[in-house]
Amino acid sequence: MPDPTTCRPRIEGERESEIFTAVVALLVESGYDKLTFDAVATAVRASKATLYRRWPTKADLVLDAVAAQLAAPEEAGEDDDTGSLRSDLIAQACGRGGLCDDSPAVLGALVPAMHRDADLSAAFRRRFVQPKLDRALAAFGRAQERGEVGPHADLHLLANTLAAICVHDMFVFDIHATPERVAHVLDSVVLPAARATLGHEPAAPDAVGSLP
Repeated sequence: MPDPTTCRPRIEGERESEIFTAVVALLVESGYDKLTFDAVATAVRASKATLYRRWPTKADLVLDAVAAQLAAPEEAGEDDDTGSLRSDLIAQACGRGGLCDDSPAVLGALVPAMHRDADLSAAFRRRFVQPKLDRALAAFGRAQERGEVGPHADLHLLANTLAAICVHDMFVFDIHATPERVAHVLDSVVLPAARATLGHEPAAPDAVGSLP
């Protein structure tokens, strides 16, 4: 009996790119819930069965398509190290898969579905959120070693701040991230918060939340 994996169609190169482009366009136009394999098959003139053999579920297909547009490098490497925290964060935010990518419509189409689909939400966090957070944490870790950030700073909180502000601006105020906007948020909020941790000692555990 042949190995089932050898029966899967080889969809790659320009054909794969064509499918991913169609999926993202349909996702933005109709939303995740209304996106169907039938619609994708029609858009790219492909067999629905062929699509199913390559992507068993809609989540598999959508996340692969979104990965082609939003994914950041899987691991933070030496190329991320520009020598300063500000430059590192600008490079990450304004590079491929960063906050400045043309992604608001895609995220807007996915977020409502993620509230209802725990598997989709978990997969999105694993494939897109965590790698970006890991790169930011690595940048703050290097900054801490250089003395730009205090030894007791909450790096996880600092690493989330830029994305939190930019995503909030996008969804609430329709203010999209641009290199200028990213630099403004860094200079006004993130870097002052990082500098404020220098020389800061953490509060004693029994003093947190205590009443006078």
